[in-house]
Amino acid sequence: MLVGFGTSDDAGVYRLRDDLAIVQTVDFFTPIVDDPFDFGRIAAANALSDIYAMGAVPISALNIAAFPVDTLDLRVLERILEGGAAIAQEAGVAIVGGHTIKDDEPKYGMAVTGTVDPRAIVTNAGARPGDILMLTKPLGTGILSTALKRESIDGAAMREAIDWMTRLNAAAARAMVQHGAHAATDVTGFGLLGHAYEMSRASHVRIEIDANRVPLMTGVLRLIDSGAVPGGTKDNAAHHATFTTFAQDVPTALRTALSDAQTSGGLLIALSPDRAESLGKDLEKAGAASARIGLVTPGRDLRVRI
Repeated sequence: MLVGFGTSDDAGVYRLRDDLAIVQTVDFFTPIVDDPFDFGRIAAANALSDIYAMGAVPISALNIAAFPVDTLDLRVLERILEGGAAIAQEAGVAIVGGHTIKDDEPKYGMAVTGTVDPRAIVTNAGARPGDILMLTKPLGTGILSTALKRESIDGAAMREAIDWMTRLNAAAARAMVQHGAHAATDVTGFGLLGHAYEMSRASHVRIEIDANRVPLMTGVLRLIDSGAVPGGTKDNAAHHATFTTFAQDVPTALRTALSDAQTSGGLLIALSPDRAESLGKDLEKAGAASARIGLVTPGRDLRVRI
């Protein structure tokens, strides 16, 4: 085993031979959008993201599903699986089976296997002082999903989040490997600050984030001010406050956004400053965000400033 759970990395890595390792991960959750097809797409993209974050290529997946067969039409489950299959096909991933159980609430996701050269694994433990930090998707999926459930926004306003959540991190992963990224992680349920702290701790460095440079989805700060904050984000924010040093001029709503629990979020990438501009150009060509949100310095903590 080359990578386990000791550094809170995105996936496990097991070496088969000197030039080949398998990368494994699993993720599933309850619906965060109304449309079952979109839910399937989001859940599949989210599961695949852990493979991409390691600089690996996903090759196969197993469906994991739970479904209330007594209260919901099986056509709903069919559409969920069709959504997952659509994303798998886009990623070039073979769905080789799966398992479904009866449950009171729908749940869906995938167990994914990928491959990587053991000499080219990208983990969250390689960030170096002087590195630039880049983020490839805006934040706000948790806030917007909660606002949709509370009918504070309509489906049209949610479309931005759905488009980002169903966008694969494949091109961003290829670009970061090509440009020699030192470390990476995908931003998911632990929020940007949580995953950044895991990178800081695993790499034994300080991470400094410029809050104004972090891209947010439309209306996120306004919705936070109106109270559309999911429980997971509130829990994150409380926990993140125990290890994050905030500058006094970082507004409360922005602090909350940085802790927002993401689904199928972007990659947080650490790489040399001389490679950041060329990576940014390639990310933009691939339709990803290319925001420089901070830097790595000597130390062992997390700091957020304006």
